[in-house]
Amino acid sequence: MLIAWVCLTTLPAGACTSAVVSGKATPDGRPLLWKHRDTDFLRNHVAYVQGEKYAFVAVVNSDDFHHRREAWIGMNEAGFALMNTQSYNLETVKEGEERGAANGRIIYRALEICATVDDFRHFLDTLAKPSLIEANLGVIDAKGGAAMFEVDYDSYVMFDANNPADAPHGYIVRTNFSVSGTGPGAGQVRYLEAERRFKQAADDGNLTPHFILHDVSRSFRNCKLGIDLRDAAFNPPHTSGWFVDQDFIPRRSTSCSVVVQGVKPGEAAELTTMWTLLGYPPTGVTLPVWLKKTGGGELPPLLAREGAAGTTSQLCQWSQALADSVFSYHAGMGTERYLHWEKLYNASGTGYMQQLEATEEEVFRLTAPLLERWRQAGGISAEEMRALHRRLQTCLHHRYETLLNESSNTL
Repeated sequence: MLIAWVCLTTLPAGACTSAVVSGKATPDGRPLLWKHRDTDFLRNHVAYVQGEKYAFVAVVNSDDFHHRREAWIGMNEAGFALMNTQSYNLETVKEGEERGAANGRIIYRALEICATVDDFRHFLDTLAKPSLIEANLGVIDAKGGAAMFEVDYDSYVMFDANNPADAPHGYIVRTNFSVSGTGPGAGQVRYLEAERRFKQAADDGNLTPHFILHDVSRSFRNCKLGIDLRDAAFNPPHTSGWFVDQDFIPRRSTSCSVVVQGVKPGEAAELTTMWTLLGYPPTGVTLPVWLKKTGGGELPPLLAREGAAGTTSQLCQWSQALADSVFSYHAGMGTERYLHWEKLYNASGTGYMQQLEATEEEVFRLTAPLLERWRQAGGISAEEMRALHRRLQTCLHHRYETLLNESSNTL
């Protein structure tokens, strides 16, 4: 009975939702790479690394980055970007063996040395076997390349997002199973929701970073149960305002959601933008990251690790603190998945998610004209980038200070 209970209540730790989008399917012709990360490592920050061939920025585990040299989504100065989702149907792992043990190390290494999808394909061809990779690896580049590789210990299958035979609508969605694998794997319900959202956006000509981060990363629709918590029927007085966190795309195990927006062929690679939402997405705010190599790389201060080992990014800390308030019921075993939806979203519009979405709209509003001007100029103004970082930091600090004070007063 105990084993059955564990199987029913334990979810895969490395469970993520992702997509690769061809520039042919986006309104502005730029490819997109999305990773919505679920993990046991909730403390994440963005790190700058001067790699062997290329410098890169990536989302990393704050607690073990320096000695593990692992990355989970990132982009380098050539405009190459890479991410993974753990697959659960490509390998039969041995007892005691870590599934996909090399996944993070492979991303770190490829960001150091690859510039294109073809480079990455060659990189996979030359890896020693067994590679210890079990993953769906999504990649875009500055030449318009966009592909998903389903990789096991000995081989891989490539799906080209620019090829209608592989991606009829110009995008490829993956969760925690591989099309080339055997058995159901994991993440089937999340896959159906992400696929539904992407298909609708593709039909509407709305496959953008804003759409993905606002509509998909914060989707509380479970198609199997036929519910969408954003419907007013799921708030008091119709319900208690509490639900079980099961197969929504954002979950308590989510540590970040990131969209890398590539460039058009011929544009400067430094214009590649990593829209980064650290922490639990419903209690987080997206910030833009660029790899402008001035003084060893400059990151938004709220996304970088604040100090020495043992610390994490300020934005991650803020988001996770609010998430703790949302998942606050601890009255026995298995209760950690009870979600206080009323705190996130309510009829009065005062939920954490509702207030922070308004702040995020301001981030996109302030960033859009700068990014467009830089594209016209052919490169990023370091001075304008720093000024934007400062302005957004002030805006977010004020918003979170208010919300965290309110949260502590209601505990």
